[in-house]
This record gives sequence, C-alpha cells and structure tokens, in this order.
Amino acid sequence: MAKTSSVEKNNRRRKLTARDASKRKALKTVIMDQSKPLEERFRAQLKLSAMPRNGAKIRIRNRCEITGRPRAVYRKLGMSRIALRQLGNSGVIPGLVKSSW
Repeated sequence: MAKTSSVEKNNRRRKLTARDASKRKALKTVIMDQSKPLEERFRAQLKLSAMPRNGAKIRIRNRCEITGRPRAVYRKLGMSRIALRQLGNSGVIPGLVKSSW
C-alpha cells in the first residue's frame, strides 16, 4: 500500500487540473497563435507561468486505484499488475485465468 499522503497529493493534482483545464487551454492557444502580437502572447505566457504548477496535466501520476502503487499500472484497467493478479486469482475479474504450462 502506498503512502496515503502521496495518493492524496495526486488526487489534489487531479482536482486542480480539472479546475484549471479550460483556462490553461485558452492561454496556450493565445501563446501558440502566431498572428497575435508578441506583447499579447508574452502576457499570456506570464499568466500561464503564474498559475500553479500542479494544475498541469503532466504532473498527474498514474497510480493503482486499489493500492495506490505508482509503478506497473495498466492504463486501461487503472490498476497495478499485483492487484490485477490478486483479483484474477480470487475470481473477481471474469475471463482472467492464471496461466500455467
């Protein structure tokens, strides 16, 4: 089980990202628009850099929804390989069978 503080920090980042997503996108479109004057683009860049860094989507860490483990997480399932194996062995996930040869 991961540290609770790490999981909570990641959850805070998710909320902040969801809250600031539209504002960040608007600022980025202004910054990338070459037809806008340089001063306006620079002001948009300053506003973007003044926003909290944890509001950026890249700061979110993929973690297991069950254990909070940060590594070996399947994106499609949202859980780590260890949690997937435990649930598969207990028969919770339909169609998943432990292989043996």
